[in-house]
Order: sequence, then C-alpha cells, then structure tokens
Amino acid sequence: MESTAQPRTREAKDARLNLRLTAKQDQLIREGASAADKPVSEFILAASTVEAERQLADRRRFLLDDDQWARFNELLDAPFEADERLRELMTSPVVIEDIDQ
Repeated sequence: MESTAQPRTREAKDARLNLRLTAKQDQLIREGASAADKPVSEFILAASTVEAERQLADRRRFLLDDDQWARFNELLDAPFEADERLRELMTSPVVIEDIDQ
C-alpha cells in the first residue's frame, strides 16, 4: 500500500540566535532535552516557539483597518449562543487535572 502523505519540505535554517546562560540553566536544558530524546537546539527551539506563540496570542493590542474593526465590533455585539459542544467542552476535565488525581 502506497502512502498518500505529502513529503514535508524543510525550510532553510539560515538565521542564528546566540544566548548566554548559567551552568545550572545549561545543565537543566540538557537534561530536559535528553529526557525528551531531542537535540538541545531542537528542544530549545520548540520550547521557545511555543512560548512566543503564547505571548503573542495574549496580546491586548490589535491593529485593524476600518473594515476589520467594524467586523470585530459586529462579532462582539452579536448575541452569544452556547451550544451543547461548548457546554461539554467547558465542563469536561482538563488534562492537567487528570494528572494530579
């Protein structure tokens, strides 16, 4: 049976990021990468990318043109209608809650 999956194209990694860290931070990162069975650079890149996305998602300032602003306000002013899927989502346990039990 042949795979129908498309091959992933790799984006060239042509930028570098240098940082300084303490010996304790270095050891912790190396241990974490080892535990994740990843090279250190891949481990750092994955963790920092996730944090960057989280930070950007939490921005409180958005730059919108007039049409985008009008559409945004329409959505804010529209009545909220919760459906059964949303109720189920909001009442289901969070994965982290399951870990502690």
